[in-house]
Amino acid sequence: MSSRIVLIMLVAVVFLGSCRKRKVRKQAEVDEVVITDYLRENNIDATATGSGLYYIIDSIGTGAYPTADGSVTAYYKGYFIDGDVFDQSPGSGSNFSLRSVIPGWTEGLQLFPEGSTGRLFIPSHLGYGLDDYGDIPGGSVLIFDIELLDVL
Repeated sequence: MSSRIVLIMLVAVVFLGSCRKRKVRKQAEVDEVVITDYLRENNIDATATGSGLYYIIDSIGTGAYPTADGSVTAYYKGYFIDGDVFDQSPGSGSNFSLRSVIPGWTEGLQLFPEGSTGRLFIPSHLGYGLDDYGDIPGGSVLIFDIELLDVL
C-alpha cells in the first residue's frame, strides 16, 4: 500500500473519530438537560458527579462499598425517562462484576454501601452510547432503581 493511501486512511480515521467525539459531547449536553429537567419536573433532589451521572440514596446501608474491580448482588429496575421499563432483575437480585456493566453502573454503585437503596440517572455516554443496544435506542438516558443486596 502506498504511503499516500495510508495517509488518506489515517486522515479519514482521525476525521471520523473527531466527528464521533463531537456527537458524543453534543449528546452529553442534551442528556444533561433531559436529566435536570426530569429531576426538576419530578421534584427530585439528586447529587451530580463530575461525569454527568446523577444519583440519590434513599436508604443508606451500613455494609462495605463495592470497588470498580469487585462484584455485587443487586436488585434493579431499569427504565427510560418516560417510565417504560426495559430491564429488571429477578426478585432475588442478580450477581455481576462491576467490570462487566455499563460505566454508569460501575461509577454509581461504588457510591452505595451494601444495604443501600436509591436511583441512578445515567446519561447515554455512561450507558450504551449513541448506538442502539437491543431494545435501548442509542442516545438514551437510563434510570435505575437499585437495591445493593451484597458486596461480594
